[in-house]
Amino acid sequence: MRNRVAGALLATFFAGSALASGLEIVVEGEANGIITVDLLEDIAPAHVARILTLAAEGQYDGVAFHRVIDGFMAQTGDVEFGRIGSDMRRAGTGGSSLPDLAAEFSDVPFEKGVIGMARSQSENSGNSQFFIMLDAAPHLKGDYTVVGRVTGGQDVVDAIKRGTSSEGVVIGKPDVMKTVTVTD
Repeated sequence: MRNRVAGALLATFFAGSALASGLEIVVEGEANGIITVDLLEDIAPAHVARILTLAAEGQYDGVAFHRVIDGFMAQTGDVEFGRIGSDMRRAGTGGSSLPDLAAEFSDVPFEKGVIGMARSQSENSGNSQFFIMLDAAPHLKGDYTVVGRVTGGQDVVDAIKRGTSSEGVVIGKPDVMKTVTVTD
């Protein structure tokens, strides 16, 4: 009985800690500043765990916002091909060395500041890339996994360099996530 109580207390402690995870993203480029993010472990535990793992390993550091569509979203997180100094023509086509994740859809609406996991046409292909909403997009609900929301620095998100094509591809020097740090 005593071991069960101790186990329950430990589980409660770790669950409480896990539910308080977030990110601090330092952005450089046309936008300069800090974006703070609350990650939603209770909504998308596998996707949030992936983002936390990649951030803790420093894999998001130096990764560009490669696709930014005015009035829609800013996409980043291609740890394979999205680093400044690499062939940016491939940015957005890669992921990480970890396997793709099964979708974790929810009823959370895609409003300004909500963060979703990017994917290919397969709904079970989320890996490392994510996007931050610049405006509401209700049509995304139920098709993409929500992983978090911006809690500070939305003005920084709003200032990220926009892409010039209809696809939102950023030409020239894109804004970059200089560092991405896990916070409590």
